[in-house]
Amino acid sequence: MSKEGAITVEKEARKQVEDQSQYHSQSQYHSQSQSRGLRSPRWAVTAMFILNGALYGTWAARIPSLQQNFDLSPGDLGLLLLLMSGGAIAAFPIAGGLSDRFGSAKVTLICAVVCCLAVMLVGYSPVIVMLSIAVVLFGAGLGAMDVAMNAWAAEVERSYGRSIMSSFHAFFSVGAGVGAGLGAIAAWEEISYGHQFVAFAMMLSPLIWFSALPQVLNTKNGQGVSRQNNPALNHVAQDQKGKKPKGPRLALPRGALFVVALVAFSCAVGEGAMADWSAVFLTSVILVGEGQAALGYTVFSITMVAMRFVGDRLITRFGPVTILRFCGIAALIGSSVTATSSSLMVTYLGLALMGVGYSIVFPLVFSRAANSKQLSPGVAIASVATFSYGGLLLGPPLIGFIAEISSLRFAFGLFVLLAFVVVIGSVAFRQNGVSENVS
Repeated sequence: MSKEGAITVEKEARKQVEDQSQYHSQSQYHSQSQSRGLRSPRWAVTAMFILNGALYGTWAARIPSLQQNFDLSPGDLGLLLLLMSGGAIAAFPIAGGLSDRFGSAKVTLICAVVCCLAVMLVGYSPVIVMLSIAVVLFGAGLGAMDVAMNAWAAEVERSYGRSIMSSFHAFFSVGAGVGAGLGAIAAWEEISYGHQFVAFAMMLSPLIWFSALPQVLNTKNGQGVSRQNNPALNHVAQDQKGKKPKGPRLALPRGALFVVALVAFSCAVGEGAMADWSAVFLTSVILVGEGQAALGYTVFSITMVAMRFVGDRLITRFGPVTILRFCGIAALIGSSVTATSSSLMVTYLGLALMGVGYSIVFPLVFSRAANSKQLSPGVAIASVATFSYGGLLLGPPLIGFIAEISSLRFAFGLFVLLAFVVVIGSVAFRQNGVSENVS
C-alpha cells in the first residue's frame, strides 16, 4: 500500500471513531437530560411559559375593573392598551440582543421578575400617570420575556433533536386560561384587582425559583443547556459564531426569514381578530344570544390548545412544512365556512377549524427563526415577534374598518386570503434546523 493510501485509510478510521464518539456523547446527554425529570431545562422553560401566560391572562380579565376604577372612556382605554403594546414592541430588539449576549435563560428569569413587580405596580397605581408608566413597564416585561423564553425554548429544542416548541406554547395557553379564570373569580367576588395582582404574582414567583435551579443553569455559559456536553449545540454555536451582535439592535427579517415573518403576521391578524370579533360575528351575523356567542371563542381556543399539545408529535412525524400546509388549509377551510355560514353549529365548526389552523403556526415560526442562518437567535426571534405583534394590533381595527365600509361577513373573508399566505409561505420552513436533525 502506498504512503498516500495509508494516510487516507488512517483519516477515515479516525473520522469514524470521532463520529461514533460524538454519537455516544449526544445519546448520553439526551438520556441525562430526560432522567432529570422536573429538574430538566424543558420543565424550566415550561414554567416560564406558564408564568407569562398566567400574568397576561389575569391582567386581561381585570381590564374592565381597571377601566371602571379610573373611569376610562373606550378611547382612553385604547390608548392605555396601545402603550402596553408599544412597550412590548420597543423591548423586542433589546431582549433579542441581551439574550444573544448574556444567555436567553438569564434574560428570561430577569424579565419574569420584572413582570411580577410591574403587575403589582399596575395594581397599586393611584393616578393615571403612574398607571401609564406601570402598563408600559408591564408590556415591556412581557414582550422581552416573550422573545427571551422563545430563544431559550429553541435552544432546549435543539438539544432534544426533535420538535418540542408546540408544547411550550400549549402551556402558555393553559397559563393564560388559568390566569383569566382566577381573574374572573376575583372580579365575581369583588376582590380588588390590586390585591389580586399582588397575591397572584406572589403565587407565581416560585416558578422563577424553580426555573433557576442550579441543576438547570449550572452550565458553562448560563443558558440553561450545556453546550459542553451536547455536541448538537456545539455545532449550532460554531455556525452562529461571528453573528452575535455587539449590543441590542433591531434587524428587519430578509429572504426566507421575511416570508416566515409574513406567515407570523398573517396568523397574528387572524388570532387577534378572533378574540375581539368572533362573538360579535355570532351575535350580529348569525343572530344568536350572548351566551352562545361567547361559546364560539371558547371552541376556537379549546381546539387551538388541544392541537398544540399534539403538535410536536405531528411535526416530528410529518415535518414542519407539511404541518404548516395542513394548518393553512385548515384555516382556509375554517374561515371560508365561518364567513359563509348561516347556521350556529356550522359556524362553530368553522371556528374550530380556524383554531386548528392557527394552533401550531407560532411554535413553528419561533423555532424556524431561532434556527435562522441569517441572524443570531435572539435578534431573529425579535424581528419576527415585531411582525407578530403588528398583526395582533392591526387585526381587530382592520376587521372593523372593512366591516364599516362593507359588512362583517365580507370582512371575515380576509382570513381566507391570510390562510393562503400561510400555505404558500410554508416553503420557507424547509431550513428548520430541528427538522434537519430529526430527519
